Amino acid sequence: MRNERPHDYRGAFDAGGTRTVRKREIPEVPAEPGLVVEDPASGFCGAVVAIDARDVTLENRHGGRRVFPLRPAAFLYEGAPATLVRPSPPGAGGAGSGTAKPAGPARSASGSVHVANLRARTARAARIWVEGIHDAALLETVWGHDLRVEGVVVEPLHGVDDLAAAVREFGPSPARRLGILVDHLVDGSKETRQAAAVASEHVLVTGHPYVDVWEAVKPSAVGIRAWPKVPRGTDWKTGVCDALGWGEPADGARRVLGAVTSYRDLETPLIGAVERLIDFVTAAHEG
Repeated sequence: MRNERPHDYRGAFDAGGTRTVRKREIPEVPAEPGLVVEDPASGFCGAVVAIDARDVTLENRHGGRRVFPLRPAAFLYEGAPATLVRPSPPGAGGAGSGTAKPAGPARSASGSVHVANLRARTARAARIWVEGIHDAALLETVWGHDLRVEGVVVEPLHGVDDLAAAVREFGPSPARRLGILVDHLVDGSKETRQAAAVASEHVLVTGHPYVDVWEAVKPSAVGIRAWPKVPRGTDWKTGVCDALGWGEPADGARRVLGAVTSYRDLETPLIGAVERLIDFVTAAHEG
């Protein structure tokens, strides 16, 4: 006979035999500028930029703003229900006086609103593919914070020679979107033909015009006037390192990747391509 542990009902009923209902405590969180919360009804996530007696204004990572009423337990803060309240006025509690203007929300390396005390979201089924490890490293440096907020995983392909087969194996669907970042996406290139072959309702291919993702880093960021011209038929990274005296491509990679600290170090075509991919793979999950 199996031994079963008896249930412990202590505290579940009051003296009259009526079941005790315990209400969960919902914390009140001061809506300080920059505080990041989510409206669970719409899925809108953003930082507090304004608050009054009735409403709070949130700004998402794209600069979009929405106004929400201040209702009890109406928001999610760090994944749990919370009630937003107006912060104490300057000088309250003996903290001093003055009318200093609140600082704007902190920004991540991509320029989006920085989520304080971030706990990474469970990874989505959607993915972003990039051509190689250097592309993945750049995305992590600049968009890593955003990707963890959104629960998006970036995977290097190590080339796009058999892209169609890889996409078929992945099996894109409405809940399993796929974004692909491709180098040298220009008219007439093999990359453009491969992209056209796999693009669909659930697959978005974006890219930049540069031969290699290194070239999408602004020359000034790595201390050069311009990227050197590499003869056709020569490996681009090898040719660059030879022309600049950087040693082997591995040495050049450390120099280039180490020079990037934010989106300001990247050329606009790469920034736009990555932002479109993040929007695409997360759109199916937004309210």
